Amino acid sequence: MLFGREHEMKVIEELLDQVGDRGSALLLRGEPGIGKSALLGAAACQAGARGTTVLSAAGVQSETHLPFAGLHQLLWPMLDSVDELPAPQREALLSAFGVAETGPPEFFLIALAALNLLGEAAARRPLLVTIDDVQWLDIPTMDVLGFVARRVASEPVVLLMALLDPYATRPAVCGLPEMCLTGLDQAASEALLDARPTRLSPGLRRRVLAEAAGNPLALAELPLTADEEPLAANAKLLPLTVRLERAFAQRATDLPAVTQTLLLVAAADDGGKPADVLAATAAVTGMPATASALDPAVRAGLVEAGPLAVRFRHPLIRSAIYQMAGPGQRLAAHAALAETHAADPDRRAWHRAAASGRQDERVAAELEAVADRARARGAISVAVEALHRSGELSEDPALRGERLLRAAELAFELGGRDLAGELLGHVQPGDLGLVERARLTWLHEMLEEGPSEGAPRSRRLVELAARCEAEGAGSLALNFVRAAALRCWWSDPGPKTRLGVVAAAERLHVDGDDPELLMILASASPVERGATVIERLSKLHADADPMATRLLGMASTFVGAFDLATGFLTTAIAGLRAQGRLGLLAQTLVSHAYVSVRQTDWTAAMCAAEEAERLARETGQPRWAAAARVTMALLSGLRGEWDAAGSFAAEAERVLVPMASSADLALLQMARGVTALCAGQHAEAYGHLRRMFRVGDPAYHPVIRWWAVDDFAEAAAGAGHAEEARAALAELEKAAALTPSPLLHVGLRHAHAVLADSDTLYQAALDADLSRWPMARGRLLLAYGAWLRRRRRVVESRVPLRAAREVFDALGMPPWAERARQELRASGEAADRRDPAASDRLSAQELQIARLAADGLSNREIGQQLYLSHRTVGTHLYRIFPKLGITSRAQLREALDGQP
Repeated sequence: MLFGREHEMKVIEELLDQVGDRGSALLLRGEPGIGKSALLGAAACQAGARGTTVLSAAGVQSETHLPFAGLHQLLWPMLDSVDELPAPQREALLSAFGVAETGPPEFFLIALAALNLLGEAAARRPLLVTIDDVQWLDIPTMDVLGFVARRVASEPVVLLMALLDPYATRPAVCGLPEMCLTGLDQAASEALLDARPTRLSPGLRRRVLAEAAGNPLALAELPLTADEEPLAANAKLLPLTVRLERAFAQRATDLPAVTQTLLLVAAADDGGKPADVLAATAAVTGMPATASALDPAVRAGLVEAGPLAVRFRHPLIRSAIYQMAGPGQRLAAHAALAETHAADPDRRAWHRAAASGRQDERVAAELEAVADRARARGAISVAVEALHRSGELSEDPALRGERLLRAAELAFELGGRDLAGELLGHVQPGDLGLVERARLTWLHEMLEEGPSEGAPRSRRLVELAARCEAEGAGSLALNFVRAAALRCWWSDPGPKTRLGVVAAAERLHVDGDDPELLMILASASPVERGATVIERLSKLHADADPMATRLLGMASTFVGAFDLATGFLTTAIAGLRAQGRLGLLAQTLVSHAYVSVRQTDWTAAMCAAEEAERLARETGQPRWAAAARVTMALLSGLRGEWDAAGSFAAEAERVLVPMASSADLALLQMARGVTALCAGQHAEAYGHLRRMFRVGDPAYHPVIRWWAVDDFAEAAAGAGHAEEARAALAELEKAAALTPSPLLHVGLRHAHAVLADSDTLYQAALDADLSRWPMARGRLLLAYGAWLRRRRRVVESRVPLRAAREVFDALGMPPWAERARQELRASGEAADRRDPAASDRLSAQELQIARLAADGLSNREIGQQLYLSHRTVGTHLYRIFPKLGITSRAQLREALDGQP
């Protein structure tokens, strides 16, 4: 019976009531003994009575270092269905469990496999998943559960997890709905106390109620010791947790010596098999230990002994037993367990590490092997922990530094920037060789997110590359050159430094068409080498390797060849999806969103930006999440959604401004300037956009300003700053003479026409091939038509104005379409308002799903691409059909064709 938890149970019952319509996740938080496990048990009973399938797992402290131990515990009842999963997911999951060896699996493929297994089980009957002691799950399992919890809304699944305070919430489960459990009220506390068989005097009863403060475990346990020993004078000063531990420890001291040793061994091997606990106990005592040694502990209510495990009735009991033992006793228990687990190298290594009271190279080497096995199974976080402990136990300073450096590199790969920095703080550069010191510098460079040192830092990176090259570490040398090149892009260090980066890259790369070389040339020298890069890119095709193709897409973007970038980025995105590399996928989607804006593929741009923002948050990349929000601000501005544009820009600014990257700030100013321009606020637009063109301004960027040349010119013309704008364009003409960048030349033709009083310049701009630049063509037509009308060439003006209206209607650009209509009305021609497209009512994710379904992909195939379950995809389609005014999948193509 649950005393005083009626409200909490009502919340859980409501979740179970709704599971047929939608899934949910809930995290229970609270102090030890507050009733989290009892609530999970009551929920399981309720679910079972309703015919709901119940799956349960619990974190085990001795398994926190074992890769995917918690996930295996949860999923093993359904592993006979693993063959039904798509091959990449099946192989990833089996590799994670150590059943198959297919190379290190991508984490998100493992997580998607878990989601689909749970979804298939829930399709047969609704499913309740309870996870107790989340704080002691291995980190890879916790990350998988976070992935699943964010995607069960369309599944008949309820996920209940219990987390012990004050343990910090793992980022994977941050943001999930929480219910914090507090103490029982006075009436419930009294009812629970009176339900216990212990009879207390009135005074002792009042004291226990006061000391327990509504904690159910304290109400159950304190009476067992309160009538045996007077409460110490300073007991009230101790936390309740400590008092409970003392109560449990007191109970254990009355047990036989062999039972006390057995309890210590069980505490050191939490959840261990009875045979293993007994064997280790015998090794510690030097005497045989039988199952009867457990009986006193069971009778005392300290443990429960089953055929598979010896488990403590509460984690505080385990903690009390372990803390009560002296250091020597604990070391002896772990040493015995290491021998008992000799057949399990991972468990053996961790117990040997716990048994080592000093540095020990043999144990350090075993933990290094543990890290290698964990990495092969995709459990990078476990590998980091193993290498960290291995470094601490290393006798050789050079090995210690190398292991800690590897741990920091893996932590960075995992997205744990703070942990990587902490690990690097323990590395002594003097203990490392030249190449290792270069790796240390490289990692510090990657962790540097704040204001850069500009040219000095880039030059230092090139110098380090030269040293690595001399030592034969060519791959590391390339890393330094690539880092220097990207710094040239994010914040311009000046021409001399940029040319030094280019020279180093060309010296290290033999193949002139190497994707990495082209990316470096494009980022470090987009003007001087722009023609070379564009020429080589135009002859290349997307590579089967998405990493190489991604570099080609980056190079195309950096030199303003957006028409080429589209194909490369689209192919790279498909490959990164298939491989489950969601961190890089988020970054690539941001680039694709910007390119799609200029190519005026609104659906692709919106879908890419929204998905990039979601994935960047999920993979711990705040800078890229902010960059995606900038793109969403730009899109919202172009579509006339002013409030949304301002909100997205403000959210992004909070993250990007402290990083002081001129590229980020330039894009932010562009989004705000375009939004103001679309709203007809030319002065405000000019104020934002001119910062991109003013040398010395933090938002000045020599290349990204190309992206806004046409916007800048229109804002300047409307705000009365045409002369200033013409001066800025004169400088850009020098760059245009060196590079054939399509984006720059399209923008310059538009800008010159807008800023000059010349029919010839408008005609020249319109005569250029704008087939891949429909938005630019529409805006030119509008500007030209308005120019003709202002010169009283009214009849002539109607032709370009009608064409502009049709372009903007087709592209879904309401502010610009309305401006074209206003000009037409001013010319004396009626202009009917366009009805919004049906697809305008779809969210970005709904548009993405609708497009994929229209292309013939099944729900399962769509789910594999978007890392959703196929039922979630089906739910979205169910909502999409009415919004598009259709009733079947076969009508999707027709409904979407011709829509913006």
